[in-house]
Amino acid sequence: MFEGFELRRVDGADGVPIRLRIGGAGPPLLLLHGNPQTHAMWHKVAPRLAERFTVVASDLRGYGESGKPPPSADHAPYAKRAMAADQVAVMKALGFPRFRLAGHDRGGRVSHRLCLDHPQAVERVALLDIVPTLHAFETMNADVAMGYYHWLWLAQPHDTPECLINADPEFWWRRHTGRGQSPDTFSLDALADYLACVKNPDTVMGICEDYRAAATIDLVHDRASREAGQRITCPALVLWGGRGRLGGWYDVLEVWRRYADDVRGRAIPSGHYIPEENPRETLAEFLAFFA
Repeated sequence: MFEGFELRRVDGADGVPIRLRIGGAGPPLLLLHGNPQTHAMWHKVAPRLAERFTVVASDLRGYGESGKPPPSADHAPYAKRAMAADQVAVMKALGFPRFRLAGHDRGGRVSHRLCLDHPQAVERVALLDIVPTLHAFETMNADVAMGYYHWLWLAQPHDTPECLINADPEFWWRRHTGRGQSPDTFSLDALADYLACVKNPDTVMGICEDYRAAATIDLVHDRASREAGQRITCPALVLWGGRGRLGGWYDVLEVWRRYADDVRGRAIPSGHYIPEENPRETLAEFLAFFA
């Protein structure tokens, strides 16, 4: 995977080390992954993007081989604000104070917060298969709660979900990611990285803290941003899996237009894992939008 890319570790905010790969030449483009994955999820599109951009694909704190701060009572070390600060620090360290940005799933939530906290850093943003966290929690009904059951379960107090996942982390990973996906969604090399990381109990703790933060401190930050009138001001591309559930639950573009000034996008013929299930159309959308 990632032929021609360099593997690095760069300090994020508060000295948290961030694992990343960097390759290509041209304007900087930062790619952020979702749960329960790593930066490896971009391997089918990153080499082609690197023909036009300097591509940075990184692991969020708590995930992959990035740093995993210990849990805290307020979950602030895993707030999207902290995760976003990591990525801004990393990009500055690489010489990119301003960049293009794409985030899938949890990486999309980090991207949303990054656009609000650091608007000067982001030229354009792509958000994949999410609606804003605040909207999801404030409008959650029984159908969404069943589909997003893991939001509520992983957010339970430390260390109940951790103990259950650590009893058989590979079973949990495959069951969690296997909802509606074909058996060959994930390449063997990417799968090896995902499973190696989830078998580390510290990664499992980081994942759960991410979700605990989403249900607590992230909502505090999001409501404060709404009250202050903060919106995403750069152009935003919103893509979602047409074979997934998001489009059935929400009018995705209409929701995002409540939070961002300039929104475009569409459903991609895929499930949740868009860049791995349909790299061709993901790449086409990214090249057109980020160029």
